[in-house]
Amino acid sequence: MNILVTGANGQLGNEIRLASQHSDDSYIFTDVNEAEGVETLFLDITDLEAVRAMVRKYGITAIVNCAAFTNVDAAETNEALAEKLNAVAPENLARAMKDVDGLLVHVSTDYVFGADPYNVPCREEQQGTPTGVYGLTKLHGEERIMAAGCKFLIFRTAWLYSEFGRNFVKTMLGLMRSRDELKVVFDQCGTPTYAYDLATAIVGILAKRQFEGHTGVYHYSNEGVTSWYDFTKMIAGIVGEDSCKIRPCHSSEYPSPVVRPAYSVLDKTKFKATFGMEVPYWVDSLRACLKNMGEPVCR
Repeated sequence: MNILVTGANGQLGNEIRLASQHSDDSYIFTDVNEAEGVETLFLDITDLEAVRAMVRKYGITAIVNCAAFTNVDAAETNEALAEKLNAVAPENLARAMKDVDGLLVHVSTDYVFGADPYNVPCREEQQGTPTGVYGLTKLHGEERIMAAGCKFLIFRTAWLYSEFGRNFVKTMLGLMRSRDELKVVFDQCGTPTYAYDLATAIVGILAKRQFEGHTGVYHYSNEGVTSWYDFTKMIAGIVGEDSCKIRPCHSSEYPSPVVRPAYSVLDKTKFKATFGMEVPYWVDSLRACLKNMGEPVCR
């Protein structure tokens, strides 16, 4: 298959570059931004005709969409742009795949949930209840893909991090090494997800053609549950950083333009049953990522 990857210079896109290195499929990586040291074709996915032209030129039979407006706070004051990137652009990709009877693999988010006081993992069929513009526009993207009528796999994921770009793991490492004390919220729970694990799953499903007959929405995050506070404590423990006192705090101590989900753990039963894949435990994956980042892994 000829597979086009959008947002290729972001966290997940870069991990797909790594995960697909030995694939028999042909991957074409696109983005609107250049990155040093990697080959990237320019593609504006908000331009439907540009997408269609690239699909024709390279004989694309599947698209993996890693592009999105992901700044949760900034989305509150940039709703039109967030809607364009998170909803209209995925619809363009879906329409382009519909034209050629191709497959769209789209990455969505746990932020489509949040308004209801969940205390059990969220399932795919659960009604979306986003608490902010980011989650709402991502939910709109899912709905537009479904309405377009193409074959699709939508993977909702959560708390994504990797060796690439800006993310929570890198931010916390920097803060705990520059401060004597650090407060992190303990009243928001979810599951950290190593982007390489998700990338490996996507590449594997495409390689084995497991998408046939399995159009739908799936949840993928690493196994387990934690809070942002415990996540930070685990980062510190793995790299042996003990010079900074990490303290728990309430979300209310850090006012934000948007209310983030208090509990957005994703139920992965459907994913594991459909694709027969084991999902790594979040601590094991965090340790692997930190090692790949060149950090001194102590445990």
